Amino acid sequence: MTAGPKRFPVPLARIRGDVRGEDRGEVRGDVRRQRPQRAAQTAVADALRRRMPAGLGLDSAAVRARMVARLREAGIDDDRVLAAFAAVERHRFVDSALANQAYEDTSLPIGFGQTISKPSVVGRMLQALLAGPAGEGDAAGAAGRRWQRVLEIGTGCGYQAALLARLAVNVVSIERVGALADKARANLAAAGVHNVQVRHGDGRAGVPALAPFDAIVSAAGGDDLPEAWLLQLATGGRLVAPGTEVRPGVQELLLVERGPGGCTRRSAGEVWFVPLKSGAE
Repeated sequence: MTAGPKRFPVPLARIRGDVRGEDRGEVRGDVRRQRPQRAAQTAVADALRRRMPAGLGLDSAAVRARMVARLREAGIDDDRVLAAFAAVERHRFVDSALANQAYEDTSLPIGFGQTISKPSVVGRMLQALLAGPAGEGDAAGAAGRRWQRVLEIGTGCGYQAALLARLAVNVVSIERVGALADKARANLAAAGVHNVQVRHGDGRAGVPALAPFDAIVSAAGGDDLPEAWLLQLATGGRLVAPGTEVRPGVQELLLVERGPGGCTRRSAGEVWFVPLKSGAE
């Protein structure tokens, strides 16, 4: 299109100065047709909405509602779990370059060789912790009362901890990679989650000083479950963790329940997680 006469010139630098902000990015390109200043500013705002993550609707409850609907279709039907997914904004726990994939059922890299797990996998694990008849001494209770204290092994970016925070009064989470622990603390604070205590340390050891825990969930696993976890599980409590590799790329998901007579184990499906490592870095 041929440029028209520049009757209302508005310097591009001036427009940029009006709209640029810490979370807004900037508008690049040439302004080829100058209109009244208000129209130009409207065009710039429209362009920004197309470029900003918020403009993609990632902070909309409707986006999370669509993810929840897909989780329900996948067999996750515990209303407490679904309500947690509906409340926590997953895109705030991933890098901005991957934010447009935050509500897809996919794992995403978070650095240091780690990933944020698929929502469906996290949902299955949380549902396994809550599911089943609520007998005497059941940690969650028949009426769905919140756990008092939960232990998470492998904080990662903090997303699963934020979900657990909707289901428990207090969450203790251990991350062996110090930089990831710092990142999780920042993510949780930015998301307004204040009932999660992130610790840097060896997840295999648990946190004996704060035991017993009503529930324990691990985002890493292997051929054995650390004895420390079993000792720190409350009577009536449940533990969910990846177990033995049953075939290449597939682990058994273990559900452990502690009753008055000890612990029982059963399979809760199949998953694939990073190996559980000892120590901290």
